[in-house]
Amino acid sequence: MNLHLSPPRDLLGRAYLDMLAAEAGANSGPLLRGGDPDDPIEKLIDDLAIAPASVGRTSIRADLAAAAVLVARTIEPIDGLTRDLRRSCPVIALATHRAELVSLVKQVLKTCAFGKEAKPLDERSFAPDHHHRPVLLLCRDGTMSEHRPDRGNTIVGDALHARAPIFGVAPDPRRHLPRDMLRAAEYNLALSQLDASAIVLVIEAVTGKRPHDAPNDELVRAIDISDLALSVRADRSPDDCLKLLEKIVSTKSFFAHEGPCLEELAGYGEAREWGLNLVADLREYQAGRLDWTCIEKGLLLVGPPGVGKTQYARALAKSANLPLVSTSVADWNSAAYLSGTLGAIKESFSQARQLAPCILFIDELDGISDRANLTSDYKEYWTQLVNLLLELLAGIEERPGVVVIGATNHPDHIDAAVRRAGRLDRTIEIQLPDAEALLAIFRFHLGADLLADQDLTPVALAAAGKTGADVEAWVRRAKSRARRAGRVLVLEDVLHEVRSGREALPKHLRRSFAVHEAGHLVVGVALAVFEPQALTILDRGAGTHGNLSWTNSQTQPGIENCIAALLAGRAAEEVILGSPQATVGAGIGEDSDFARATRAAIDLELRFGFGALGVAHFSERATDMLIHDPSVVALIAKRLEGCLARARELIATNRSVVEAVARRLETTGYLNRTAIDELLKGHPVRSIASIS
Repeated sequence: MNLHLSPPRDLLGRAYLDMLAAEAGANSGPLLRGGDPDDPIEKLIDDLAIAPASVGRTSIRADLAAAAVLVARTIEPIDGLTRDLRRSCPVIALATHRAELVSLVKQVLKTCAFGKEAKPLDERSFAPDHHHRPVLLLCRDGTMSEHRPDRGNTIVGDALHARAPIFGVAPDPRRHLPRDMLRAAEYNLALSQLDASAIVLVIEAVTGKRPHDAPNDELVRAIDISDLALSVRADRSPDDCLKLLEKIVSTKSFFAHEGPCLEELAGYGEAREWGLNLVADLREYQAGRLDWTCIEKGLLLVGPPGVGKTQYARALAKSANLPLVSTSVADWNSAAYLSGTLGAIKESFSQARQLAPCILFIDELDGISDRANLTSDYKEYWTQLVNLLLELLAGIEERPGVVVIGATNHPDHIDAAVRRAGRLDRTIEIQLPDAEALLAIFRFHLGADLLADQDLTPVALAAAGKTGADVEAWVRRAKSRARRAGRVLVLEDVLHEVRSGREALPKHLRRSFAVHEAGHLVVGVALAVFEPQALTILDRGAGTHGNLSWTNSQTQPGIENCIAALLAGRAAEEVILGSPQATVGAGIGEDSDFARATRAAIDLELRFGFGALGVAHFSERATDMLIHDPSVVALIAKRLEGCLARARELIATNRSVVEAVARRLETTGYLNRTAIDELLKGHPVRSIASIS
């Protein structure tokens, strides 16, 4: 099979268009204008007959014309194939990639490919006779249950015996056409893609004239054949058709870059950095300075609902100025049958391939089951879906320009092979936004409705633990509240919505919480337990945020330092405010200061070999039994009391530092890393070494 790489002449395409026009009764002249009469293709189309002029101009449908051009471009470069389709018995499989193209291709082939003496028959009606040259035309769009490899093999055998040409057409021949047909196939073809010259030829075939300007590259990438049917009509001028085509394409969702770009988003951490690096690499790739193999093209975004995984994909596409193909497993599964679901999956990747370079975003990826957890009832169904997805993801390397981003709330439900190297091999978790990120998100959604110098810290702190989606809803409701009151938006409107009737923290508790968090900070810094990042006071509590020092928590003294830092909140309340004023905050919940400190003390005594029982490690079940022993409880309590005493000592020694931090925190409700560093620079913390 000899393939020519020269630009398409479209002689065969024009001949096919003339045949379709003749069948439709069009009165336009041949489109073979300027063709070489000695060309072998023109000689082969000697049975072409143009119908006489008819009353009222008829025309080929634009989508059918496009299919004719693409089919011709697929056949014409292969030496001898045009002739063999009319005179011999080749076996051909053609992949259309999209289900809706199958019927159009079938019509083109029946009318144009096999000659006057041929009788194209489908698999249900194939029965050779002596009056016509039989052709087996197997067209399967994958929507029927019988469109699979184990169906139709007997008919293929009959056609081979009858020396009939066999032409199979399907979105995915391996999945949809008879197995024996593929085994016998001499040609495995894929339908050509639309380009600017094909679109111009379609407009010429429908209107009789060529447009003055060719469609630009971005328009060509976005066009589907169905768009041509809507915009290219015989009663319009070629230029008007092109303008209407541009208008229709511009409304497609994957070009609607609304909302912020990635540079404007807050609260995305590592995902934002990854995306900005990708944007830079894609620009280099589009400029021809970077090979596709050098680009990270697969990402799995993990995070709870509302953190903005979908918004991230939109923002990334906007920053990269690329189309976004957005889909979800729920969209795929909306089809009534397995074949429809498989087709929807392939359609998403096909769209992305057509629009490349682009972003393909797949939401709810955990909806594709993990094969390791499939039950026998649905194993075959889900295995086919997983296998197809894996196959398409593995082909990312073969589709330059397609970046695939999957999103999930439950990464543990995803098949491990999806995250294998070469697929979605990079996983980034989007955390709930911290106070600074929430502040930026509020500022973005409020826009100019509040003065730029308005301090939004109170609403950001009141919104702690919530998502960017929550912020967007609160701001929308706050604006509505102000509008109904007939006045401009004020900060209290936003706070009202965020708190939803929840009262702010009472003043006396605010003071206690500030002292508590200041205690954690000072002892943690003094013992080098963590690097502080932020302190916060919220409507229902407070928090100290820092990066734990792994190297300083691998020894007995290091773990005891961690326990002391955990108990430092209660220690600060007792030392600064007095024991009667100490709150219960250190002991509420399984993740409280006391709970974490107690677990660490138990580990020292019963698991890490630093307790009275020596180098012994007890299982979780044995540990649960041992902690009911009074003697073991006494050992744990003694260790905790020793760490608490150490924390009290450090608080007393650094009392002025604790009070300075507490005063600032009580006033502002939030201290970031910069504010903490400034405070500690003016009020140095004395470490344990300096007071020993």
